[in-house]
Amino acid sequence: MRNQLWVWIMVMASVGLTSLAGAQLYRRPGEIGQFQEQEQKKILEQVTVEQRLNTQVPLDLTFRDETGKTVRLGDYFGKRPVILVMAYYECPMLCTVVLNELTRSLNALDYTIGKEFEVITVSISPTETPELARQKKQTYLSAYKKSGGEKGWHFLVGDEPNIKALANAVGFQYTYDPRTKQYAHPAVIMILTPQGKLARYLLGIEFSARDLKFALAEASEGKIGNPVLSAVLYCFQYDPSAGKYGLVILRVVQVAGIITVLSLAILMGGALLLERRRPNQTPTENEQE
Repeated sequence: MRNQLWVWIMVMASVGLTSLAGAQLYRRPGEIGQFQEQEQKKILEQVTVEQRLNTQVPLDLTFRDETGKTVRLGDYFGKRPVILVMAYYECPMLCTVVLNELTRSLNALDYTIGKEFEVITVSISPTETPELARQKKQTYLSAYKKSGGEKGWHFLVGDEPNIKALANAVGFQYTYDPRTKQYAHPAVIMILTPQGKLARYLLGIEFSARDLKFALAEASEGKIGNPVLSAVLYCFQYDPSAGKYGLVILRVVQVAGIITVLSLAILMGGALLLERRRPNQTPTENEQE
């Protein structure tokens, strides 16, 4: 039994150390110059989520929907809670991941778009057109397995002042890199009350149907949730050695690796302590007879 315990501990320790080593190797620090690192840091410092719970979003802001019609943000409020997604339709990476994961969760949810809640996707790029919004809406309506999405899921584009005003109101801080013509932005969806107040933030790229239902149910009653841990994934991080952007997973993997190693150290220490305190169970001569 003792040997099996130590084998299991050593296997788990190897896995944890391998994960940590992989995280350290991912960045290739020798291939990234100081200037590029400074530029990368400058970009990412402008990308964050400020959780402005209970803040009223400006419902008088105007956008254009997927048909080209000018609409007020307030047109989608008043009756039901709203899921707000800020993205851009030509994003090559995380926006698609976020929308795909949201769609998967919406399919598993026993609420229906247009009946219990609305979904609004707003492009952060002022150059994107209603036609792009229409194409993106078609893509996700095809993936959504319930009826009602065509009336309850709205894909909007707008002018930069209105986009910025909405982003600032909800604490969605992003930036544009003219060298690559891409946006750096956080991964998050927001739940708002029917009156347009921020009720909850769901950060990252996984949104369980259970969490969504709970957030929507609370928001429908006007309840405001609590701030959540800001373990935010950004849309991209510049890799000068490759000349392109990739998902920022390094910090998350590093933290997970460190936690794994520390947990295993505690486990091993506890096992040693138990071994020392365990009474000697070797049978005596009388017991063997």
